[in-house]
Amino acid sequence: MKIEEEIKQKQFSSQRLKALVNVLFTASWFYSLQNTIFKKYDISWQQFNILRILKGQKGKPCSLKMLSERMIDRNSNTSRLVDKLERKGYVARHSNEIDRRKVDIVITPSGLDLAHLATVETDELVINEINSLTEEEEMKLNELLDKLRG
Repeated sequence: MKIEEEIKQKQFSSQRLKALVNVLFTASWFYSLQNTIFKKYDISWQQFNILRILKGQKGKPCSLKMLSERMIDRNSNTSRLVDKLERKGYVARHSNEIDRRKVDIVITPSGLDLAHLATVETDELVINEINSLTEEEEMKLNELLDKLRG
């Protein structure tokens, strides 16, 4: 469905503004789709993002700084998100063996299980929703979004 129909706006003052609204609307749309899965697991998408980052570390620890740098939503309070995940038993914090001032964060086995289950579900959901694009169009979309961010 066209963005004009989605938000019930007849026209935009420019194609640039229309593109901006379209990107923001589509990001929110994807967020809403995935949020149905995250609610089932009692996590936020920011917490899911942290679990995916830690899962990708394959057992190697991360610092808060590293997590913050790799987050999709860089405005998130990473420390607070890790606290919540730790209380739920999905991550653990340990003092760094080399530098005791640093804290290492690792994903726990239950965090790995959750990350795997939620990843499978969200990937399946998103793939089903964007199956209208060809691989060539997906590549072009990625290229344009990368170009947009400069």
